[in-house]
Amino acid sequence: MQVDNRLLDDLARLAGGAAGALSGVRGEVEARLKEQFERILAEMDVVSREEFEAVKAIAAKARTEQERLERRVAALEAALAGRPAAPKSTRSRSSKAKSPESGGSAARKSAD
Repeated sequence: MQVDNRLLDDLARLAGGAAGALSGVRGEVEARLKEQFERILAEMDVVSREEFEAVKAIAAKARTEQERLERRVAALEAALAGRPAAPKSTRSRSSKAKSPESGGSAARKSAD
């Protein structure tokens, strides 16, 4: 019986050592793969998430401003023609709620 216990102990130590070695190899492989992916992405000149979100916000603001100016130009053209401005449909629903007249004196000042 004692021989069996010694054999089982040796097998358990061997399995434990193999598991530890495999864990070390796994960590090394993961580190190498991460380095390779980072190198490939750096070569591809990929933008970061923060840069993408910043440009996306700038584009959304520019679109909103463009739609506001389109409505204002339509209102001014209608005023020059001596007729009331017809509401012009735009791409976003939130911009429909704003009217060229809601700008008040600030809108008039920016036109000067």
